[in-house]
Order: sequence, then C-alpha cells, then structure tokens
Amino acid sequence: MYRLSLAIWPQTLLFTLLLGLHAAGHSATTVVAGTDAAGAACPSLLQKTFNRLQDDAPQNLCQYAGKVLLVVNTASYCGFTVQYEGLEKLHATYNEKGLVVLGFPSNDFGQQEPGKGKEIADFCFNTYGVKFPMFEKSSVSGKAANPLFSDLAKAGAGAPRWNFYKYLIGRDGKLIDSYSSMTKPDSGTLVGDIKKALAQR
Repeated sequence: MYRLSLAIWPQTLLFTLLLGLHAAGHSATTVVAGTDAAGAACPSLLQKTFNRLQDDAPQNLCQYAGKVLLVVNTASYCGFTVQYEGLEKLHATYNEKGLVVLGFPSNDFGQQEPGKGKEIADFCFNTYGVKFPMFEKSSVSGKAANPLFSDLAKAGAGAPRWNFYKYLIGRDGKLIDSYSSMTKPDSGTLVGDIKKALAQR
C-alpha cells in the first residue's frame, strides 16, 4: 500500500495542479469580461454584440472602447444614401486619431433597405467604397429597436426619425449629441464636435 501510494502521489499532485491552472484560467476570463482587447473598461453602452454585415461574424462593441464613435442608421435607397461617401471620408480622415464610424442598416423608414446582408455590404463597398464597420440589418426605432439604439434613445438622444441619423459617442462611452439626417458628414458642426471629442483623453 505504501509503495502504491508513492506511485500514485505524483499523478495526484499533477492533477491537482492542472485543476488549479484551469480554475485560474476561468478567473482570468471573468476579470477581463467587460473590457476591450487592451484591457480598458468597457462602458455599458458598448456591452453589446452584433453580427458583422458581410459575413454574420459576431462583433462585440467593447472592441471600440476608448474610441470616439459616430453611429449611423443607414439605407441603400434613400435620398441621403449619398452620405455614405462623406461618412467613409470622415472615417478615413480621423480613424488614426480614434474615430470609428459604425453603420446599422435598417428598413424602418420608407422600406428603403430591402436587401439582405451581403447584398447591402456589396452595394456599400462597390458604390461608395465603404470600409467602416457595418452591422446586420435591424430595427432602430420603436419597441423592436436593437439594444444600442434603444439605449441611445434612453440616454436622451431620441429615436431616429429617418435614415442617416447620427449619434456621437465620446471616448468614455457616453452620448455627446445626435444629428438629423439633414446634417451632412462634412458639416462644420459635426466635424467640430468630432474634433473636440477626439481631443479628450
């Protein structure tokens, strides 16, 4: 029995150590929950996951924690659809400084986004060269509004009244202001607010 115990003991010790490491791994996962890839705290507004437009891959918005975000509800067949070009220019111009434009296609207004994911994605890229992140088509108003737009409305911005409403979110994950469809991406007011938000650290 004594020899058997000695023979089994190293295996038991190894098993115990492995259990400890496994538990430690789970603890680390719990600690980093609600943080972005860099370990920064993720604001509650961004603690949401949406599928990417072109391939349905899940994307957690916490990856944008610490960035300035311009959230826009979009449509492919609207009088304001030409704003895609200006939005892409904004994204390209200020992305290195911390701005990310996020597009959310919606069919809520005038049935002007009838297509499916890849079809919408191809249209945006082929027609306007859109490279900023776009997410699955969803509702952005009323009781069926997706969680982000629902929370933006609760934060005081109100629901979009038409396609291409814009919502500016600061690095702290809080709503700065909202802008109507009539506000063009190169509007002095919008660009000025973006620059001020980018200057905040």
